[in-house]
Amino acid sequence: MHIFLNTFHVFLVATLLTLKLTIVSTILGSGIGLIFAFFRLSRIKALNYIANLYITVIRGTPLIVQIAILYFGLSSIITFSQFWAGALALGVHSGAYIAEIFRGSIQSIDKGQLEAARSLGMSQPLAMRRIVLPQAFKMAIPALGNQFIIGLKDSSLVAYVGMQDLWGAGLSEAASNFEQMNTYIVVGLYYLALVLIITFGVKKLEDSLDVSRGKKRKLRKNKSNASLESIKL
Repeated sequence: MHIFLNTFHVFLVATLLTLKLTIVSTILGSGIGLIFAFFRLSRIKALNYIANLYITVIRGTPLIVQIAILYFGLSSIITFSQFWAGALALGVHSGAYIAEIFRGSIQSIDKGQLEAARSLGMSQPLAMRRIVLPQAFKMAIPALGNQFIIGLKDSSLVAYVGMQDLWGAGLSEAASNFEQMNTYIVVGLYYLALVLIITFGVKKLEDSLDVSRGKKRKLRKNKSNASLESIKL
């Protein structure tokens, strides 16, 4: 408990930095993933090849290597700060997995809906934006939430390029107080609390977008009100 109280301010700042890094990298990864999902679905072989190469390379190499390449390897060409090196590496890394999530969710939508939209005069990009993508996004929410949690935990690797994120702050505190085990347990509890909050938020988002479940709840409520009225009568 004394470690928790003594390090509360330090770990609070580090937690906010971890969340910022995770959110930025997830937004970047979602944008990258959506682009490469379209590449994977394209009939143009060159785009398919580029997408397959990107996904294969990113999924086949460790994230820590990708962070090191961005932070150290490209310094002769362009210099990234610790934050942006970590955010870009995490975004590019998660983008490979998000691309497959989006590809699968888009392909799960009935092709007849796209054809019906085209028959009504919509262009393919407009039909994709208005008809397919909203449905695909709803179906992808559980997998995207899981990827967000993975990104949160993967963000701990930026500590090895000197960032004082949650894990980096934990390493510094453990080195100064010589209570490694207790300090790491406290850090683990912070991560666990963040994961539980994100899981709760994703669940709420799923429920709010689940139209069928909302209709069932409304139907049950109407039946309950009707029963109460009949009892009163």
